Amino acid sequence: MSQISAAAVKELRDKTNLPMMDCKKALEEAAGDMEKAIQILRERNKNVAVKRGERETAEGRIATFIDSAAGVGAIVELRCESPMVIKSEHFMQLGSDLAKQVAVKNPGTIDELLSQPYVGDEKRTVKDRIEEAIGLIRENMKVARFARLTGQLGEYIHHDGTLGVLLQVEGNKADTTLLRDISTHIAALNPLYLNPENLPADVAEKEKALAKQQAEETSQGKPANVIEKIAEGRFRTWMEETVLTQQPIANQMKYGKKTVGDLAKGAGVVIKKFIRYKVGELT
Repeated sequence: MSQISAAAVKELRDKTNLPMMDCKKALEEAAGDMEKAIQILRERNKNVAVKRGERETAEGRIATFIDSAAGVGAIVELRCESPMVIKSEHFMQLGSDLAKQVAVKNPGTIDELLSQPYVGDEKRTVKDRIEEAIGLIRENMKVARFARLTGQLGEYIHHDGTLGVLLQVEGNKADTTLLRDISTHIAALNPLYLNPENLPADVAEKEKALAKQQAEETSQGKPANVIEKIAEGRFRTWMEETVLTQQPIANQMKYGKKTVGDLAKGAGVVIKKFIRYKVGELT
């Protein structure tokens, strides 16, 4: 058996990000042939992925990618097995890589995403890239969901990576700080609907009826016009809690008591869509 130099092991480690001992063993099997050693490691990582593929992935991280010049962005939920892994640089980088992949290549499904040539190395597929990370970290990983938006975009990722938002606006060129602040607001307040026009008619009617019922129960004996005003106030409060553009901005120290809709209008933009992901919402 030929002697494997430390330099060769380090070179293979740098190329694959896999443990030094794994790299040394692969080089020994390949009789020092670097390309053959890489193939051995890739095949071995696939075997690791198969073995770990049935393990539950209850933890995870949200990742985003925005290319402002191209006007495209994406958000991805990447799952793993344990809380410690979500803090791993390799796992965080994988999430970022996958978000970029979605933004650039626009896959329609998870299966299509996995089969695409990986943007970081088109000799490999995205599935290969994930299996490489599984082999390195020794945990099962999977893409739970993803979405892609185009146009002017903003984003926010919570400090622990478990919550993220991708925001789409159109109109004047918006300040990136404002877009981030609105994205942060969405993460914190979790609106269910974009604006009053986006609110389904059946939902609005149901909430108005509930508001009227509650007003009648708590205001017995009062004139009908007073009860009507109380019901309108209750419905307005519900809208402020549920509809993004009606919500007072979360950061009132910075913006005062303006609503999100007022802030967008003042900046000359219209909020078109938002996507809010929280790890574990999908089982």
